[in-house]
Amino acid sequence: MRHLADFDDTICAISTAPGEGAIAIIRLSGQKAVSIAAEFIQSKKSLESLEVNHQQFARFVYQDETIDEVMVSRFQAPKSYTGEDMVEVACHGSVYIQHRILQIIVGAGARVARPGEFTQRAFMNGKMDLSQAEAVADLISSRNRMAHKVAMRQMKGEFSSKLEQLRTRLMDFTSLIELELDFSEEDVEFADRKQLFALLAEIDKEVLSLSKSFELGNAIKNGIPVAIVGEPNVGKSTLLNRLLNEDRAIVSEIAGTTRDVIEDTMVIDGYEFRFIDTAGIRESTDEIETKGIALTLQKVSRARVVLYLFDARADETPVKEALQKIRNEAGEEVPVILVANKVDLLEHADKNYEQYFDGEDVISISALEECGIEVLIQKLVEHGTRGLENEDQLLVTNIRHVEALQHIHEGIERITEGLENQLPGDLLSFEIRQVLDHIADITGQTITPDDVLGHIFKNFCIGK
Repeated sequence: MRHLADFDDTICAISTAPGEGAIAIIRLSGQKAVSIAAEFIQSKKSLESLEVNHQQFARFVYQDETIDEVMVSRFQAPKSYTGEDMVEVACHGSVYIQHRILQIIVGAGARVARPGEFTQRAFMNGKMDLSQAEAVADLISSRNRMAHKVAMRQMKGEFSSKLEQLRTRLMDFTSLIELELDFSEEDVEFADRKQLFALLAEIDKEVLSLSKSFELGNAIKNGIPVAIVGEPNVGKSTLLNRLLNEDRAIVSEIAGTTRDVIEDTMVIDGYEFRFIDTAGIRESTDEIETKGIALTLQKVSRARVVLYLFDARADETPVKEALQKIRNEAGEEVPVILVANKVDLLEHADKNYEQYFDGEDVISISALEECGIEVLIQKLVEHGTRGLENEDQLLVTNIRHVEALQHIHEGIERITEGLENQLPGDLLSFEIRQVLDHIADITGQTITPDDVLGHIFKNFCIGK
């Protein structure tokens, strides 16, 4: 089994997206990156003598055959992405040219990089910590302005900096406690326990705030979940198609057409919304439909916003009963937007829905006629982005980080309980170091096992 610290070999990969394009980039990193690439680069100035961080025009030649005219760049350790010597060859985007150049480079002694190995080497060489490395993957996969902004902040190290502040302050205290152990016979106390109580409370507040931010961070990263619910045949699938501007869901006059959950996303005002078209809620003896309804209620409980759709011609009582059931599943904190659909079929267009719902706002639409959709979208953005207005807030988007923060919180609770019970200094120091280890788990300061790092980097794209 290969160890992560064994970086003597030189790796290479096509770092641009798969397929044909105008330009493609082949990247090399390692001790022999320059010497391997230099075998095939012909230009006025040799690759070895090319100034670092500079680019020049060249021909990529193999056995007297010009494979392509390229632009080649050279980067010297430690001032490169990976912290190693690197070369980037920008060729034309022909799939044949890309793979031919890669094949030639591999034949000269390089090997094809594993997914995420360039960023993994950057981490191992101290160019970034583990949370920053994970942010690289988030940045690559960001599909909207807010997800990009959050990933950029984490990649710049803002999350790491916050954790380092907490870690340093705890380290100061554990150092004093351990100093006390060296003077145990003198019965001296260097660490003020009252200050430690106050510090633990402050750190725990920060940790819980970061943990709670995951709800918002996850919504930004994966899309704000919006459940479209209502009885069968009220137009949920038609509304989904209108919101997405495409025929994503099957539309039929037959009640109960949608038996499974259909999901799709779109970006509105820089935020990504994940719309969930659900099975109609009603009493049913059909086994498949019943399972679809159960899944609907499950999705409602996890939604950030619920669109409750009802037929504008429906009687008040069953609509209110269904609405109450939805609210019970969603919980008090989840906004439910009331949407009266099929207003184009009303005999009287000025129907007063608010009197049915104790003054609540009701948005009147016709999904079929595309009437009122813009008003609905405005209300959706208002509710869905609530809590995201402060773009400068630090958000956690990685479940691994949330789990580590939970361990930190539990550790702080143990330390606090130990202080209250006058826990001996050696045991107190042990508990503090446990918390320090959990902080380090996020940034990777103490991580060495191959399986942990391999798990993190395996989902990266090749060449990054």
